[in-house]
Amino acid sequence: GFIRQCKIFFASQPEAYDQDTKKCTVMMSLLTGRALDWASAVWESDVSIRSSSEHFITQLHKVFEYLVGGQDISDQLLDLKQGSRTAADYAIEFRTLAAQSKWNEIALKAVFKRGLNVKLQAELACKAVDSSLNEFITVAIKIDNLMCNTPRSRKFVSASTVQAPTYPDSPEPMQIASTRLSSEERDRRQQENLCYYCGEENHRNATCPRKTKKNPAQHYSVSTIELPNPTQHSFLLECELSFDTPVQCVSALVDSGSAVNVINQELTDKLKIPTSPCVPAINITTIDNGPIGSGITATARPVTLHIGLFHKETITFYVVPSCKYQVILGHPWLAVHDPIISWNRGELTQWSLYCLNNCLTKTLSFPCLSTSIESPETRIQTTLPTVYAEFAEVFSKSKATQLPPHRPWDCAVELLPNMSPPKSKVTFFFVEKKDGGLRPCIDYRGLNNVTVKYRYPLPLVPSAMEQLREARIYSKLDLRSAYNLIRIREGDEWKTAFLTTRGHYEYLVMPYGLANSPAVFRSFINEIFRDLLNKCVVAYIDNILIYSPNLDQPFLENIVSHQGVEMDKSKIQAVTEWPLPKTVKELQRFLGFTNFYRRFIRNYSSISAPLTSLLRDKPTKLMWSPAAVKAFASLKTSFTTAPILKHPDPQLPFVVEVDASDCGIGAVLSQLHGSPGKLHPCAFFSRKLTAAERNYDVGNKELLSMKAALEEWRHWLEGAAHPFQIITDHKNLEYIKGAKRMNPRQARWSLFFTLFNFSVTYRPGSKNLKADALSRRHDIDQGDQTVVPILPPTVVIAQISWDLMEEIQRAQQDEPPNRQYVPQALCNRTLQWVHTSLSSGHSGIHRTTTLVRNAFWWPTMNRDIVNFV
Repeated sequence: GFIRQCKIFFASQPEAYDQDTKKCTVMMSLLTGRALDWASAVWESDVSIRSSSEHFITQLHKVFEYLVGGQDISDQLLDLKQGSRTAADYAIEFRTLAAQSKWNEIALKAVFKRGLNVKLQAELACKAVDSSLNEFITVAIKIDNLMCNTPRSRKFVSASTVQAPTYPDSPEPMQIASTRLSSEERDRRQQENLCYYCGEENHRNATCPRKTKKNPAQHYSVSTIELPNPTQHSFLLECELSFDTPVQCVSALVDSGSAVNVINQELTDKLKIPTSPCVPAINITTIDNGPIGSGITATARPVTLHIGLFHKETITFYVVPSCKYQVILGHPWLAVHDPIISWNRGELTQWSLYCLNNCLTKTLSFPCLSTSIESPETRIQTTLPTVYAEFAEVFSKSKATQLPPHRPWDCAVELLPNMSPPKSKVTFFFVEKKDGGLRPCIDYRGLNNVTVKYRYPLPLVPSAMEQLREARIYSKLDLRSAYNLIRIREGDEWKTAFLTTRGHYEYLVMPYGLANSPAVFRSFINEIFRDLLNKCVVAYIDNILIYSPNLDQPFLENIVSHQGVEMDKSKIQAVTEWPLPKTVKELQRFLGFTNFYRRFIRNYSSISAPLTSLLRDKPTKLMWSPAAVKAFASLKTSFTTAPILKHPDPQLPFVVEVDASDCGIGAVLSQLHGSPGKLHPCAFFSRKLTAAERNYDVGNKELLSMKAALEEWRHWLEGAAHPFQIITDHKNLEYIKGAKRMNPRQARWSLFFTLFNFSVTYRPGSKNLKADALSRRHDIDQGDQTVVPILPPTVVIAQISWDLMEEIQRAQQDEPPNRQYVPQALCNRTLQWVHTSLSSGHSGIHRTTTLVRNAFWWPTMNRDIVNFV
């Protein structure tokens, strides 16, 4: 097909493509996939490929014409069947394959006939025997069209010719009341001298007036065929009846043997349908002219009948007091609507032309519209800024709810090999959106399990923010019903089917919930903004930020400005007012929310670690410890003090501050801004140590923090314009680059360090506060902290105690945490004891102050120490 199309194209423009080199160039540019890979490989090495179009085509045939001519076509011809198609559609595909085969006309005619449906083959058995293939196909198409357009004939068997089979007594499936007398009823009528036939007095069965006098105009017959299992053979339609009242769901029996349409007396009373009495009552008889009950007593006013989603009509029923079914749709209803019914499956498969013109309403618009139901508040028209006036159509709500066209980015639902969608019901429900509207949700988990997954990672929020370093003006766009702007690939709609109380639907647009929806939409956005991404546009799913080198604008729930990136103040308020979670789900929701802002919070992993420890081993109930409660409060407090992070500037030198503790590692990426230069944070990093990493010695933990920081910010630090500085409180790391002896782990990490141009600077821990806090603020998850005594209990005589300490303990007031209050009377004794003890060695003012502060406190402590020393 490709070669033929190219030849036709060249023939239509002979003047433009008069040289073989032009033809070769055009064919080369149209190739894709493996064909393009092959052509690219031989384009430079084979000159004749570029200069001769015939040689190009010949080589293309050699490489990609895998099958022997005619062999595959033969298989397709033999397998071709008409199926549910018309003969005309079947003939088109057959002629296409026949033209490519080398079969003679007799063989083609036999294969064509064999592929037709059985009924059509029977009609053709005695027709056009000696005709040619084309004539035979023409006759087949005409007969098939005639069969499709001719109404299906109905054969009614006379009631007098039907012999009812004899089964044991059981309810009759298509009658209004039972026609056989039970033994109890027969005994009752005998005792009360009643007629066995009609049940009335003053006559016997032989002289019953109803049996001998029949008025055909006032008698209606119903079927009396008895079946052993009536429910198995009854054809019921789920309908809705209404008459100036709420809709009532009923089950209607479709009975071709009923001469009238019948409704139960109880149902008319329930729906308050007015009726007109029939005087006298119209008798209902069985096939053997036996009466049933009291007959038709009234005629109901016309009511509205709904069948399915779209069939609506006004119908009049006859009222019967003793009707087994709520509604019976008899022969008059079938004669008017003439539906096509599959009695084998028990389904109404198609409505007639009469119904298409009179009963069916075209209300199926849901799949074509946006899958969002807006609240009244969201329908309020907002004023479009003047600068966007020429693009008003882009902001139109009505345009957004129209069915989009098919495009190259249509969402395909490709199933795994040998898999099919689950046959269980796909549920449907609504969830409320933030603006008060409703978003439909469908449970596609079963379909997602058998779908080929597209791997298209979402952009990282930090990398998106890094592009805004020099931006001053921002415009933020949010797409309306974003996913619904993309169509489902043609032919895949049936895979998205779901069931509601109003019927069965299939999506025409891409819904929320499909496994590949985010990847397809991301690819769609990237293709549209390919020339603008990372230049003046940042896109994150359906959030589009347009920026240029002075106004602030929220984006991805961060406040982006020329100063940097900070948290949204409304989100901060939400966190500070967050109550203590009571369930596991509430705690997971809180941690998930705060995790989004972890880049703003120093020591996030250490602060939140007591909370994450509560979720270990998937508990069913939260067991709050004092450390966890304190961590929850600390995390909320951290939100109120989160700094503004500067945008990293590649033209300025970086400073990396690292530190490690027994439970975690932390780092701060900073740059000097302003004059004089002030170190301002660009990013924070922290994480917990693994079980193996906690076994490292102090030096290796500090080195690990340095390596982890370089890995985290490698995209900024590797190949930086200026050498950067790493600040640590472990002095030995200053000599890591020139170390002579290393263990295997250090040697591996040293190879990684060679990718960076940096120097290591020592800073005491008391001055390395930022990185130190990231790793130490909350020592969490220390493992097994059980204290094991070195000396056995048998060698312990008594515990050493100090009289001074006991007096201080008795005098405790509201002392600061972790320190003991010293009353004024014991201050001098405390100073004497600390200053003259063997461990202090008569230290000076600074050393004595440090020792006293570690354990004690009183209001005039500093002054008393100076005076004492």
